[in-house]
Parts: sequence; C-alpha cells; structure tokens
Amino acid sequence: MLKLSTAVIGVVASSTLFANPIDQVRPDAPELAKFGKYSIGVQTVSLSNKNQLDVLSIDKGRKSPRYDRQLTLEIWYPTQSTSSERGEYKDVYLRDGKTKVTLTGRAQRDAQPIKTSNAFPLIILSHGYPGNRFLMSHLGENLASKGYVVASIDHTESTYENKQAFASTLVNRSLDQMFVLNEMERLSKKTGHFLKGLVNADQTGLIGYSMGGYGAVISAGAGVTQKSIDYSWGAPNGSLNVHKAGSQSHSDLIDSRLKAVVTFAPWGKNHDFWDKKGLEGIKIPIMYIAGSDDDTSGYENGVKSLFEGSVNTDRYLLTYHFANHNAGAPMPAPKESWEYSDAIGFAPFEHYADPVWDSVRMNNIAQHFSTAFMDIYLKNQKEKTAYLDLTAHSAEGVYSLDEQNKPTKEHSYWLGFPNKSAKGLSLEFKAQK
Repeated sequence: MLKLSTAVIGVVASSTLFANPIDQVRPDAPELAKFGKYSIGVQTVSLSNKNQLDVLSIDKGRKSPRYDRQLTLEIWYPTQSTSSERGEYKDVYLRDGKTKVTLTGRAQRDAQPIKTSNAFPLIILSHGYPGNRFLMSHLGENLASKGYVVASIDHTESTYENKQAFASTLVNRSLDQMFVLNEMERLSKKTGHFLKGLVNADQTGLIGYSMGGYGAVISAGAGVTQKSIDYSWGAPNGSLNVHKAGSQSHSDLIDSRLKAVVTFAPWGKNHDFWDKKGLEGIKIPIMYIAGSDDDTSGYENGVKSLFEGSVNTDRYLLTYHFANHNAGAPMPAPKESWEYSDAIGFAPFEHYADPVWDSVRMNNIAQHFSTAFMDIYLKNQKEKTAYLDLTAHSAEGVYSLDEQNKPTKEHSYWLGFPNKSAKGLSLEFKAQK
C-alpha cells in the first residue's frame, strides 16, 4: 500500500483547499522570488478621474465629449497582522468576461497597515488589453512582502467584463498610470486613510504588461509618432496627439517621481508607435521582459527594438526563449479557465499560459528580477546589481563550487539560481550613451 509523507499530504490538502493560488514559489525558484519579511494586507479603492476626454464618444465635428473616468485599484501593503490564514480574492472575472472565480494568496483583506516612520516606495501595476487588476497579482503580493506598496489598476473600458474599443486604451493607458500616482500620493497624506504615511510616491516604480507596457513606455518618456496618431484604426480625431513626441502635453505627463519601469511584452513598436526620436525621451532606468516568440508585440521588431532604441538610459532585456506573449506577467491560469468558452471561441487558459514554459516558473523568474531591479532604483540597494550583472546567456554560465561550497574562479552561473535551473534565458544590458 502506498504511503504518503506528511509533507506530501500537506501539499495535496493545500491544492485541494486553496483554489487558484497566486503565491506559489517553486523549490527551484531563483533566490529573490521568495516572499519577504512582511505580512501582507490588501484593500480595494475606487477613484474618479474627473472631466476626462471620452474617447469612445468622440464624434467628428462636435466638441470633444468629457466624462468622469472611474478606476478601481487593488492595493497591497505591509501589515502588522500575524495571521497565517490564506486570503481570498472573490468574484474575479476570467478572460471570457463572464466566468467569476476565487483566487487565493497570502494577503489579508483590510488588514491594519504596519506602523512605520519610513514610508514604503510605490509600485503601480498596469494590465493588458483586456485584463484586470488581478492579472499580475502574484507580483502585487510578492513585492508588498518586501516593503513596497503596490497599486494595481482596473483600466476602465479595458477589463474582461468591460472591454470596449481599442482607442480608449491607446489614449488612456499612461494617463491612468500617472493619475494613480497622483492619487496614491494624495491618499498617503489624507487623515484617517489607511495609506496615511505609508507611501513614498517620490520613489515610484511602474510595471506594465502588453498594453500596460505600451502605457509604461509612454510614461517613461517615449512620445508616439505622427504615423500612429493618423492610423484609421487607432484613436479618433487625433486624440492620440496628447502623447506625441515633443508635444507639451506629453512633456507635462513625464513625472520625476517615476524612478524605474519594468515592462513585459510592451505592444506598439511592431506598429511604428515609436521611432528613434520618441525612444530618446526615455531617461529613467527600464527593464524590458519578453518571450522570443512573441507574435503579439513582436520580438526583433518589437520589444528588442525598444530595448535597442532606449539609448538615453541604462536598460535591460530579459528574454524567455521560445516563450510567446504571456512570458512572466500573467498569474497561473485558474482551473476554471481550462474549459472551452463559447463566448470567446477558445479556452481562457490560453490568455494566461504559455505552450512551452510553466507559468509558476515564469512568475518566479519575473519576481526575482523585478525585485532586484526595483530594490536598486527605488531603495538604492546597489548590492542587488550583482543579480543583474550576469553572463548574457544563462546556458553559458558555469556552475563550479569548491569543497566548502564556495564559488571557484570558473564559476559564472547566474547569481541566485540553483544549479541546473538557469535555462532558456538571456539578460542583456546596455548603458546610457
């Protein structure tokens, strides 16, 4: 008769009781993927950006319509709670915009924030089109446990249940990102608010995926081309002019509080949304993350081209070789997403997963490198640079330890990666010219 160890029984019980976990860390995960010292709280906040251009209601020949743009945030933060209970995220929509599921993680709903005399850096998460504020929730929890306040946006007209014309996303994505930065600073100074004294908005990082990555590139300083403004399928009536390279409106968007950007599979370069001049506007450190087989945002003519063109800043390009568009950013596919959906004509699973790479492994690698990058540029932890100063291709790293388990002079394996685990990756670096 087969006997199971207590540890194995615990794993089986955990996977049965806690549906759709977003906080998994594999035994072979790189070092900085591990959760930090802080317990995590989470709260939902609703915001209203008053008197914004209503892109979807534009009618040629009429005055540009305005509306109050509603945004919902999921905010993770360090808490003084010592509870070990699992947290739940209920009624989370899947990609089909109809199915609601429950996710589980480590964050405690509405937990009391930790008391601190030193406010935590802010990180803003911005999902793809369509998406929602939970799509990168694995990063939200993980980074909050390491001493960050993380605000993830539901971008109106770009969520699974409220997907509208693409034009709204083109115009509003970076505007939403910078509005949230302003609001997080305002709330951190509001008497009685749970964020009071908790957020240091002067040290802000931005992490975007796909169209969130597109917005992050604009927010980082890259104004768009006239060609992209004129697309018949793009934003109507020249409304994308607000982000035109060299324009006053785009210059006004750039914010000195934004210190670092990580952008997963940013869309747009493969459709000429940026040129040489536009990309020269990026002057803050940026890390690009992509799959080498990305057929949505492109690789050579897409993400890698953005990396090459961002000449006025130090930048990195992390590549998951043979991965497609979903490399690193989306949470693991909820179990309910495996079923075929008549509403969208495919299993929602495809929206989260990759045909080659395991999602948890991709998430752990993304957590590792995002932690190192943000710690360097938001917390001035220069020692973390060692995690980025690597042999360009992981397969070329040599694992060599002596009898005392100390690296020999031949050792060049990726720092923080267990032996045999640094496979299928590359990390390129280019310094500011």
